[in-house]
Amino acid sequence: MKSWSWEGHQIGWSVLGSTEQPLAVLLIHGFGANTEHWRFNQPVLAEQTTCYAIDLLGFGRSDQPRARLKDEPVEPNAVHYGFDLWGQQVVDFCRDVIQKPVLLVGNSIGGVVALRAAQLLSETCRGVVLIDCAQRLMDDKHLATQPAWMAWLRPLLKNMVRQRWLSTALFRNAARPSVIRGVLKQAYPTGTNIDDALVNLLFQPSQRDGATEAFRGFINLFDDYLAPQLMRDLLIPVDLIWGELDPWEPLAEAKRWEKTLGCVRSLTVIEGAGHCPHDEKPHTTNQALKRVLEELKSRH
Repeated sequence: MKSWSWEGHQIGWSVLGSTEQPLAVLLIHGFGANTEHWRFNQPVLAEQTTCYAIDLLGFGRSDQPRARLKDEPVEPNAVHYGFDLWGQQVVDFCRDVIQKPVLLVGNSIGGVVALRAAQLLSETCRGVVLIDCAQRLMDDKHLATQPAWMAWLRPLLKNMVRQRWLSTALFRNAARPSVIRGVLKQAYPTGTNIDDALVNLLFQPSQRDGATEAFRGFINLFDDYLAPQLMRDLLIPVDLIWGELDPWEPLAEAKRWEKTLGCVRSLTVIEGAGHCPHDEKPHTTNQALKRVLEELKSRH
């Protein structure tokens, strides 16, 4: 694992494969995960090109600074966790470290980060692959589609989750191996690859002193980018890879994106898989990723 200094913070990252390739791949993890969640993908993709993985600020081996919500006063070393912050982190990493055209691959919230970074990178980003991209159903922009009782409950919910003592208690309750394993059983319907190594790679970073801060920042993101909003005017190709049985990000939404968004070039459904098909069914997912990579290489 390597370290990169960004905006006064240390960022964890890794790279595999020959650095002489003209196109690089950057893997961006989902919420609570880190570079190691690409354990079955990075080595395979590195056989074809230079393959990087990065820990978003607040996760993995990256620094975990204090969270500042939008309406809170500016504090030294506190950050506003969100897609502008993480998107800029990816942009700067591409410019400072990768220094070549890139294909961005993101799982869950990593998909939204990839889309925001793609907007900012412009022509340096040759394509985006979204693996079960987060739809962020608790965002205020989804309020019209929520039941009436949610509109009533929402102000109370917002006021509660901004309290640091509560977000810390919620996180500490969730950051236990038994709870992590239970969540993984939902996310991985087949149960494949739910092993001690997976539980540990998610558990260990959660035990660091600042781990609760990114959680507090994220659960208070009630007004940030949604994936369709970022894709609406995107001029580079987006390919979707989706677990057929994702319990949190319905496949039906991915199918709607494929039909209605001009930048979406393909949708590959991973049969029987859930929210993290890259780890649950890596062979099939890697085949889809390699197809996208080969197509991009042939066009440039």
